[in-house]
Amino acid sequence: MLPACPHLPSPRPGLDWSALNAFGDGDRGESFYVACLEYAHSLWQRGFAARAVLCLDRAMGADLRGPEPELAEWPIPYAAMAWFLRHTPRGTFIGNPRVHFQHYADRMNEPRKEQRRWRAWACWALAKRVMPGLPGDPRHRVEEPSEAEIEERLRSLGVPGEAQLWISELSRAGG
Repeated sequence: MLPACPHLPSPRPGLDWSALNAFGDGDRGESFYVACLEYAHSLWQRGFAARAVLCLDRAMGADLRGPEPELAEWPIPYAAMAWFLRHTPRGTFIGNPRVHFQHYADRMNEPRKEQRRWRAWACWALAKRVMPGLPGDPRHRVEEPSEAEIEERLRSLGVPGEAQLWISELSRAGG
């Protein structure tokens, strides 16, 4: 069992895929967001680092506007993402998050395509800082944005305060 992440809600015992499956193709609002955070934490603690990262991707895709109390308690999970990247034990599969986010950002689809795309680029930048030894995908020809461009897009497309959350986490990551 991996250590608890201080940036996520404690998962209920016995949590599994049905926690998200219960939402079907419908509501992707506050309840879905918190369920994704909780399930990501559950996956993480059970040693499924790569799946936990993917679950945080799903949380970042939730349809939130900014005033939701859930966001006040559990901000967009840039800190949790960086924490996962920083604390994945050697030998625990996490894949190559840099390549994952590079592909994810370039192949984003609706709903809220641009918002979700720039959140993926923000996580890509975090992965580059936290895990600087990971290579990008040289066969995937995509124009990688600057950190300044990511910040600008998060300010215009994200929820209030989101860009600052990301900048703070990027600063903590060093580089």
